[in-house]
Amino acid sequence: MQIEIPKDEILNRFITYIKIDSQSDASSSSCPSTEKQWKMVKLLEEDLNKIGMKEVHLDKNGYLMATLPATTSKEVPCIGFVSHYDTSPDFNATGINPQVHENYDGKDIVLNAEKNIVLSPDYFEDLQAYKGQTIITTDGTSLLSADDKAGVTEIVSAMKYLLEHPEIEHGKIRICFTPDEEIGRGAHQFDVKKFGAEWAYTMDGSQIGELEYENFNAASADIYFKGKIVHPGYAKGKMINSMYMASEFIQALPSEEVPEKTTGKEGFYHLSNLKGNVEETHLHYIIRDHDKDVFDLRKKKVEEEVLRLQEKFGAESIVLEMKDQYYNMREKIEPVMHIIAIAEKAMHSLDIKPIFKAIRGGTDGSQLSYMGLPCPNIFAGGHNFHGKYEYVPLESIQKATQVIVKIAELTALES
Repeated sequence: MQIEIPKDEILNRFITYIKIDSQSDASSSSCPSTEKQWKMVKLLEEDLNKIGMKEVHLDKNGYLMATLPATTSKEVPCIGFVSHYDTSPDFNATGINPQVHENYDGKDIVLNAEKNIVLSPDYFEDLQAYKGQTIITTDGTSLLSADDKAGVTEIVSAMKYLLEHPEIEHGKIRICFTPDEEIGRGAHQFDVKKFGAEWAYTMDGSQIGELEYENFNAASADIYFKGKIVHPGYAKGKMINSMYMASEFIQALPSEEVPEKTTGKEGFYHLSNLKGNVEETHLHYIIRDHDKDVFDLRKKKVEEEVLRLQEKFGAESIVLEMKDQYYNMREKIEPVMHIIAIAEKAMHSLDIKPIFKAIRGGTDGSQLSYMGLPCPNIFAGGHNFHGKYEYVPLESIQKATQVIVKIAELTALES
């Protein structure tokens, strides 16, 4: 059966969602971390009720779950689909003004002529793969929030299609939209037991065809350096500059093992924030590696360098706060590889070439897999996330929507 999902319907839904500012905020302890995320999830709640989803429930922490009832009486595993509705706090997401470029000609796309901001295939080579398609971009002043409003759009669109086509046999399907994924908390309040699926898929990957079940092991490290401020004219033998202490720590880590110099499964230390003055300096690092043993060695390296500097400057002068964030989901997916096989078969049936790659990051699925819900990741279609050069081909959103429908169909067919 041909899966025909109108592009205009998908485009309108996607643009409606991305225009809502739903940035998360790591400095907040609430869940969701920002009040504005409620506007987005309440609209999603309305949309799910409008299309006819059952058991639509929005909990006090901003997790929205719903059920698509089975259309077959045979025994079929309950599966799920998950996306996050928060937007990255790393770049402006206020006043998103999407630009729709139909029949892309393969040349430079001027995002903002006044500011000379250009999306060029000379730099972003992936653009060439989408010649002739409809490209949705920013106007150069914000991110697009295709991460993960594309995934949200795909799940809603697929559920609507399945509701309108009850002749497609499928089992019970559960969906969930989560807050705060961009700050690493997307799965923290996720009720796996209530969700009730045997396995699920996050729609949170990048280019068309991505099918991922490996990701980084991840930790965060906050290091606080405490110095002593004295008038510079009388500082000899008295002043201790915390910024120099922090600089010595930075220089002690391998200079080649940073995000901008690594690829594939290569891990890194990433200094993502630095704030300081003479009296106190704070460094925030994220530590990543696909290999668990190497990951542990990276954390040990940080601890050893802190200890070395404590011996030099005094134990009270440096404080380390380090914690694990998530782990490589491969360990939890390998025992149930049939869930990958179903997604792979769904893509092949739609003439999509699966791209198996290790995620240089994490998704809700990596945490959910360790919470008892095996949850690999499928492409949502966007590129260049978290910045002004973000874009997504409309056809990729359409294809991802079709993949969801096909997975639902194949799961029933092969049970």
